[in-house]
Amino acid sequence: MTFRTLDTANVAGKRVLLRADLNVPMHDGVITDLTRLERLTPTIRELAEKGARVIVVSHFDRPDGKRVPGLSLRPISAALRDLLARDVFFADDCIGPVAEEAVAKLQPGQILVLENTRFHPGEEKNDPVMAEQLARLADIYVNDAFSTAHRAHASTAGIARFLPSFAGRLMQHELEALTSALDHPDRPVAAIVGGAKVSSKLALLGNLIGRVDVLVIGGAMANTFLAAEGIGVGKSLQEPDMHATARDILARAKTANCEVILPIDAVTATELRANVPTHIVPIAAVPADAMILDVGPATVALLTQKLASLRTLVWNGPLGAFETPPFDASTVALAHAIADATKAGKLRSVAGGGDTVSALRHAGVIDQISYVSTAGGAFLEWLEGRVLPGIQALQSLEGVIFPA
Repeated sequence: MTFRTLDTANVAGKRVLLRADLNVPMHDGVITDLTRLERLTPTIRELAEKGARVIVVSHFDRPDGKRVPGLSLRPISAALRDLLARDVFFADDCIGPVAEEAVAKLQPGQILVLENTRFHPGEEKNDPVMAEQLARLADIYVNDAFSTAHRAHASTAGIARFLPSFAGRLMQHELEALTSALDHPDRPVAAIVGGAKVSSKLALLGNLIGRVDVLVIGGAMANTFLAAEGIGVGKSLQEPDMHATARDILARAKTANCEVILPIDAVTATELRANVPTHIVPIAAVPADAMILDVGPATVALLTQKLASLRTLVWNGPLGAFETPPFDASTVALAHAIADATKAGKLRSVAGGGDTVSALRHAGVIDQISYVSTAGGAFLEWLEGRVLPGIQALQSLEGVIFPA
């Protein structure tokens, strides 16, 4: 994968339109997790310190092409100001006279945040008119929002046809981490895939079995594979109509010499609630009136032992219903084992997806993994092997309008 980075960009005195992801979680007007903003600040600081006029553009939530005051980026720009400890100006629109006037006032080294791009219907339609209006504000485009790279929107893909385009530092680090994990990994390489439904991760599983040496299947989706193999799973969540598909995936994995690991024991209960009475049983002995809500300690021991032979690991999805204790135990135990192997220099670990990030934070090891992607849909689509429009726009010059 080739793309231009800030190492080759001359930004001094230039107007740089920086596509960020300011779509942070908020509750009652208060940001509850600053991670995305914190990861963005190195690129903003570098651009500002090199004398760029930094123009930050982003979407926030889903206003459906209308101006919704409660979805303004103004409070988020204030949080960015606090993190950067420097002035951050705000414009009440992202295109048109208001934005153009605000940009015209910018001095080298100053930072401006534009209003929510999704206040305009042209953003999600990838309208070339809106893309050109955004491009009119700048001399250079920098995309630092991998988490939006799976969307072909005006501010993620369309604008790259009008301006010289580069990857920001966060985007660069994300792409380097992901390509090193699956495109050019140190082998053996494994993937852990959890989640509720096989049907929602068919493309992901199909892509992984041809690229990894070991595939660990956990979460409720493992129940479907177990049931497809004739193992009773009681009242556990599963997809009977996906049994044939599950068997086909297992057969294709065998042909590809990909070892598939399913749970060998389980933590069961008759209902999903906090601190409910539980039983640990071999996977072939799940009671008919019980549900599998976590993998058991024997499975964790097996996976921990397997870690010793691995060099690279990609993780997406917890092993059980980790949001509800005690069904977080196995995910937490495995997270610590992965963190220990990573700290020892024996394993390169890459994790991503909303539930996985939450699980790592819950386990207290999020800073001990080689790379944790804050992207949701983009991370999943990358695992599925899809072409991401925002990344493609940084790679291809086909159809570009700006002069060479």
